[in-house]
Amino acid sequence: MPALQGVDLRVERGELVALTGPSGSGKSTILNIAGLIDHADAGEVLLQGRRVHDADAHSATLLRRDAIGFIFQGFNLVPVMTVADNVDYPLFLAGVPLRERRERVADMLAAVGLAEHAAHRPDALSGGQRQRVAIARALVKRPSLVIADEPTASLDSHTADQVLDLMRALGHAEGAAFLIATHDARLTDRCDRIIGLLDGQIQAAVAPLRPALRSPA
Repeated sequence: MPALQGVDLRVERGELVALTGPSGSGKSTILNIAGLIDHADAGEVLLQGRRVHDADAHSATLLRRDAIGFIFQGFNLVPVMTVADNVDYPLFLAGVPLRERRERVADMLAAVGLAEHAAHRPDALSGGQRQRVAIARALVKRPSLVIADEPTASLDSHTADQVLDLMRALGHAEGAAFLIATHDARLTDRCDRIIGLLDGQIQAAVAPLRPALRSPA
């Protein structure tokens, strides 16, 4: 049976879209295809109006580096790098000048509440702190699309609220689209849309019952 069947999904600039559904419903497959990690056997993937589903390996790598941010449940931090260096790394790869990199890293670490941990290594942090580092790393390069897999799973309520506010702020300020696989009701209730999946098919696409996440002043 195909992993996905007839999925037609569009995420607008500045929009937070949650993917929900049981294990095996197709959430991870959609994230991997949208993030140019996997290739679909059929259909199209467009990023900012550009056809990208047939990009070769080199082109896909450049697109992921420059236009797509990733937030993984397992953090995927580089253990030998400091917190600041982990957040700086995508900017370094993109060729951002050193002075600008330092300013953007400092601003992002302050935004996620980790400024005092800039010189620490990931193994000195709690799970929730490591996830915040991973979120800062994804957001610091101001991507067009952020792919997130359970981004609030290891965060307490206060920290999760901070992270969600940060996502909304980036979405509005930079026009980034967020595609988020989650089981967290705190997140789904505050996203712009909720896409329900079952057996590789979209079962429902609804707006949350509660008001969407507020935009910081």
